[in-house]
Formats: sequence, C-alpha cells, structure tokens
Amino acid sequence: MEKAATATFLLLLFSALIIHSNAEEDFDVRQHLATVTRYDVVKDIPDNVFVPSTIPDQCTPIHLNLVARHGTRAPTKKRIKELNGLAARFEVLLQDAKEKKLALKKAPAWFWEWKSPWKGKVKGGELIREGEDELYRLGIRIRDKFPQLFNEEYHPDVYPIKATQIPRASASAVAFGMGLFSGRGNIGPGRLRAFAVISESRASDILLRFHDCCQNYKAFRKSQEPTVHKLKEPILDEITNALKRRYELDFTRQDTSSLWFLCKQEASLLNITNQACALFTPSEVVLLEWTDDLELFILKGYGNALNYRMGVPLLEDVVQSMEQAIKAKEEEAAPGAYEKARLRFAHAETLVPFSCLIGLFLEGSSDFEKIRKEEPLELSPNPQQRRKWRGSAVAPFAGNNMLVLYSCPANSSSKYFVQVLHNEHPVPMPGCDNSDVCPLEVFKERIVAPHLKHNYNTICNPKLEHPEQMSLTSKLSRMFRWLFFSQRSDDTDYAQEL
Repeated sequence: MEKAATATFLLLLFSALIIHSNAEEDFDVRQHLATVTRYDVVKDIPDNVFVPSTIPDQCTPIHLNLVARHGTRAPTKKRIKELNGLAARFEVLLQDAKEKKLALKKAPAWFWEWKSPWKGKVKGGELIREGEDELYRLGIRIRDKFPQLFNEEYHPDVYPIKATQIPRASASAVAFGMGLFSGRGNIGPGRLRAFAVISESRASDILLRFHDCCQNYKAFRKSQEPTVHKLKEPILDEITNALKRRYELDFTRQDTSSLWFLCKQEASLLNITNQACALFTPSEVVLLEWTDDLELFILKGYGNALNYRMGVPLLEDVVQSMEQAIKAKEEEAAPGAYEKARLRFAHAETLVPFSCLIGLFLEGSSDFEKIRKEEPLELSPNPQQRRKWRGSAVAPFAGNNMLVLYSCPANSSSKYFVQVLHNEHPVPMPGCDNSDVCPLEVFKERIVAPHLKHNYNTICNPKLEHPEQMSLTSKLSRMFRWLFFSQRSDDTDYAQEL
C-alpha cells in the first residue's frame, strides 16, 4: 500500500512538472504565498467566471460593515529565531558536502554569505511600512467608493472603529482611519484628524478574537495539529528529495519547511524572489501552497463547524448593526445621530471563520447545504485541481469582507439588500443563489439564521462534547488516502488558470 501511494504521488508530482513547464515564465510566486500574500498582489486578480450584479440607481447604501485583517507584518519572534538558525544550517549543509568531497557547483551561491534580514531583532509581528500603506489606501478607496456613507463629520458613534488588542491590528485600524479621514481634519499639512480606536481585552474579546477565548477550539486545534502535519509530510518529503537531487545538499524535511517560510517572507515583505523562492520550481510552489491551504482549511475553515461557529457573536453584531441602520432610516433620524459604518480590524483567525459563516469560497450548492447542517467539508485532495479555497484569496494581508446594506424603492422586490464584497470585489454567495446581492430577509433566513441557534458560551464550554471533533481524525485519514488515489481530471484546467 505504501509503495503504491508513493508511486501515485510521484506520478502526480511528475505531471505537475509537465503542466507548469510551459508556464514558468508567467508564474508569479508572490501570488502563491497563502496567507502571507501581499494584498496588492492578489486583490485585483479577476474571477472570469462570476458576473457581479448591477445595483439599481435608485438603491442607496445606508450602512457598511467591514471585517479586515491587519496589513503586512514582520515575522513573529518565534519565526525570527527559526530564520536566524537558517544561516548556521546553511553552513552545516555546505560543510557536510565538503567532507563528502562534493563539487558544490550546484549549491546556491547565496547560501555562503546569507544572513537573516531580521537578525538582531528581539521582537516581531509588528505592522511594517507596506502594511501601513495597504490599510491607508484601503481607507481612501472605501471612502471614494461609498461617498454617501462617508460624507459626514467624524464622530465615534457614527463611524466606530474597533480592533483587537494586538498592536498590528490596532496599528492597521489607525492607518485605515488616516486614509478614510484624510483631508477632513486640521492636524498638520495633510489636514489629518484624530479618531478613536476601541479595543476589548484579549481575554474577553469574543467579537474579534473569539478563537483566543474559546477553550473547546483550543483543545480541538491542539489535538488536530499533529494530524495536519502528517498529511503534509508526503509533499514535503518528495520536494525535499527533489532539492537533494537538484543541489546535492543533504536537506531535511525541516529544511524544506524553513526554506518555504523564508521564501514567503522574502517575496512578500522584501519583494525578493530570486533566493529562497528560486530553489523551488513553480509546480513545487503550488504543492507547498496547497499544504498551507490544507492547514488553513482544517484548522480555521470549513474542516470543522467549530472553526466558524465560534464566530457567531461577530455575525450577530453585523446583523444588529444593519437592523439599527434600518430603524434609523425608517424613523428618519437626523444626520449624525446614527451609525453609518462599523469598521473592525483583526486577524486571519477572524476573517476566515467569518467568511465561512456567510458561505464564501464554497465549491457548490451541495457544500452550502452541508455547512447549513454544520457538517465538515473536505478540501480537494488533488493539489493541482482548480479550487476556490486559496489562502492567498481568502485571507491575504489586509484581506477584508464588506457587507453593504442598500435601501431600495418601495416597488423593488425587496426594500433592503445586502451586497458582499471580498477584497473590495463582489463575491458570490451560494446561500443566495450565487449572487453577490441578496435581499436582506433571504440573507437573514438562509445564511444567518442557521448559525444563530448556537450560543458562544455553549459552543466554547470545555464540558461540552462535539461528536464531529471526535471523528475528525478518521475523516482526515480518509482525506490523506484520497490525496494519493484521487483522479486528476482537472489538471489541465488548473494549468490554464495559472
């Protein structure tokens, strides 16, 4: 069985090499870095299949909900330590090759003098200049796109801005606000204005850091991480063997993992693609990207209902803000007396579950019916298959969801509609017949209501057992088997997508 699985995997890898051999010149590794992807690199990649709805001219936006991830950040303290250790590891690899009297002609030239760009840094994880710019420009674009919503004098009750207590999230909120309100104040030559950013204690923030407060989720994630790593091992092993043959250095699986991480940091943060990223072929990058997407799917996405069900307080908050906006509209409240936008800044662990709650990035209507029943889904076991679930699209740095509430004339099919934008572009909702615009009553009944039967405390109480968690290991094992034995009928389509 193991030999057959290995042979099948080698066939898959060999086919991937052939598929991408003609597309290497057009391949941009920066678009395949999973959740380490820069926002500007992927936000405008078109979906040639989906045709957005046209909002009637008579309909006007009356409220906007934003859920955004922080912008591009530096590697964390733990990862900085790993990168610092790479320089010493390169020395060991080169010395070992010398002792074996290998020519070293194939060894990457940059290995000899490389030092981590983050060497000497004690702390990490902070928002960097590129991340500040991402959020600043996002704020300007949103203001320009919805002038009817941002035409009033700033007040924290009209434009509440919320962020988690993690500095990169609050810094992102500040950068966004500077763009949103630029030219609207009296501070300095840029006519900036002061604004408030509200943060809840991370120990009790069930709106934006629900994953950090949910004990059941913490236990689930800890129990499944070893299984996820096991699922990734065959790909890491085959790429490790390919690196050994290519460069005649004794790479280990951990080396491959660390080099892939270095590639993502260099390409995303430093725009360097000719060092660590150049070690891998385009097909190998695609396979490594798939391992990241697999982990995101299982531990934060549709792989288990708990992953997104714990985000129900955030979904409730979004719906509540819409209802309050409708009440203000129907009571003809005076301008400045009601909230026009609720703006939130958090993390991938917030954005991904929220995207799942509203049913984005599903492969079809059958998947939507499964999540309505809170059944776990399975990511395509074929890395080369065209798929909607990609970390680079779902939650890049500064990734965001906007839910815009529109008021329409009385003779419309519905008085209020919700449009969903992901990374500023209309995105289909399977729960609303794959339209990006949904009558509010349909949105609440089909997409929201199935989740609201749950209470956060009940979901996250350690004493509550979740049967689907108990059986997840067996489901993952089945997925692992499918990785090797699945049919690869969609490879050609995937190659055309790249």
